Amino acid sequence: MFTVLLTAAGLAACTPRPDGPGPVAERFFSALAAGDTAAAAELSDDPSTARSALNAAWAGLQAEHLDAQMLSSRYNDDTGSVAFRYTWKLPKNRIWAYDGQLKMVRNEGHWTVRWAATGLHPKLGEHQTFALRADPPRRAAVNEIGGTDVLVPGYVYHYQLDATRAGQHLMRTARGVVDTLRVFDDALGDPQRLAEQASSSVTPLDLITLRKVDHDRVEPVIGALPGVLVTPRPDLLPTDDHFAPMLINEVKKAVGTQLEGAAGWRVVSVNQNGVDVAVLHEVDPAPAPSLTISVDRAVQRAAQNAVNTRGDKAMMVVIKPSTGELLAVAQSAAADADGLVATSGLYPPGSTFKMVTAGAAIERDMASPNSMVGCPGELDIGQRTIPNYGGFDLGLVSMSRAFANSCNTTFAELASRMPPRALSQAATRYGIGVDYLVDGITTVTGSVPPTVDLAERTEDGFGQGKVLTSPFGLALAAATVAAGRTPVPRLIEGRPTAVNGPASAPVSSEMLNGLREMMRLVVTDGTARDIAGCGPVFGKTGEAEFAGGSHSWFAGYRGDMAFASLIVGGGSSQYAVRMTKVMFDSLPDNFLL
Repeated sequence: MFTVLLTAAGLAACTPRPDGPGPVAERFFSALAAGDTAAAAELSDDPSTARSALNAAWAGLQAEHLDAQMLSSRYNDDTGSVAFRYTWKLPKNRIWAYDGQLKMVRNEGHWTVRWAATGLHPKLGEHQTFALRADPPRRAAVNEIGGTDVLVPGYVYHYQLDATRAGQHLMRTARGVVDTLRVFDDALGDPQRLAEQASSSVTPLDLITLRKVDHDRVEPVIGALPGVLVTPRPDLLPTDDHFAPMLINEVKKAVGTQLEGAAGWRVVSVNQNGVDVAVLHEVDPAPAPSLTISVDRAVQRAAQNAVNTRGDKAMMVVIKPSTGELLAVAQSAAADADGLVATSGLYPPGSTFKMVTAGAAIERDMASPNSMVGCPGELDIGQRTIPNYGGFDLGLVSMSRAFANSCNTTFAELASRMPPRALSQAATRYGIGVDYLVDGITTVTGSVPPTVDLAERTEDGFGQGKVLTSPFGLALAAATVAAGRTPVPRLIEGRPTAVNGPASAPVSSEMLNGLREMMRLVVTDGTARDIAGCGPVFGKTGEAEFAGGSHSWFAGYRGDMAFASLIVGGGSSQYAVRMTKVMFDSLPDNFLL
């Protein structure tokens, strides 16, 4: 719908006499506002030129609506002028308003519009018209907590093969394309098959999308071949392909469309050749603010350095207990092949789960760190025989000593005397089994199903059975012991994490003090002695058996850093301890102590 607004104030101040130019100008504005360019042009002294100019104005602006206001009218003898205000509504709710003067002339007693380009805009020259230009904003970057960029705006380059443009040179082009791109994609097949696919496609055939470094190698070789099309496409690019690649890729997918900001726009005058002459109106782009993720470059590099010492599937997650910030998510190349399993992969936790079992025993007054408990080499519970690793037998020892030496029999016996939901309820106090919707990444903490089956509950007590956790979940459990509460994990600054499920119950001081004492003993005089020289580390080792092997685990904290390390199928927990030691050795001295 098009409207013409004739301002009451303007008309009252200078209501045109019947013999003035005002009535004709009103009709001109009304027709122009309605989009009836033919009727408006007929009110001018050069209808053909005027109609072409008016049509070009509507088209060049891609206008959706026009309000035309007559502000005043004056004349002297047979010449006059009418002041106007045009308010154009352009695509995407853009508004452009300005004032101008419409020249009028009287011939044989009849007023007409003396056509000139200034009747559209005071700065529009003859043989010029409008053009609307968009100015896309520079995309924002993503940086780590220290302020350095991890994702920056850039371009990737999309390659296509157009058989029509290739014409008689199609086979030659196909051979060049296959020979050059085979190193990136061996699924391109042979040149004949590629040529046939391109010929049968009604649109150019998609070939590959390359990063700039690869594009710079490929484009000089095949870019000029007949039928090869290369199109730059804006993208977010990692600043370092080796810096948390799986995590950064997840962040990119989550925030890519949120970093574009608001586009700017301009109205320009263009000449008959389509060349820009002048800027008539301009609105600057409004770039989106950069995003910050909690990953710390020093911690990430140290953790990555540690997992890179392994040729198998190794991973580490590091969380800041005081805030819940994810400081590092590191995976070896072998683990990357499975996706971001450090935060979402589920594995039996083995003896690291004894943190939960011991905490539940303390909470239920079944035992304290100083309580004397049995640690036989093996123990029959129901129809299940529980062995210690290698069959070691400590006899009657404190629960702290049984924890430090990782006695399966001790914690199996404690679990066997607990109610069906005891371990499940205890695990949620450490965040295990709670669903955290962390913006920018998929996380799964674990699963500890309640069970009335004695054998299952017994095995759950030392992290076998049906208990499953992720490195992320175990790092969160360690962070709970460090902080005295379960921190809510987060990754993107300013974006809160939603928590699905029941809130974690408070962790009692008795549980915390007992666990801290026992986890410290694990390092000073237990199964994690290899890391004793790395400062005040608290931890729990674990070797989780599965058909054909066992996983190597170590989880704990030092200062304001909680961690979980896993080597899939790594065997003895000593390997996870040593891998974690590499991380601490790679950090600056006294980092976050």
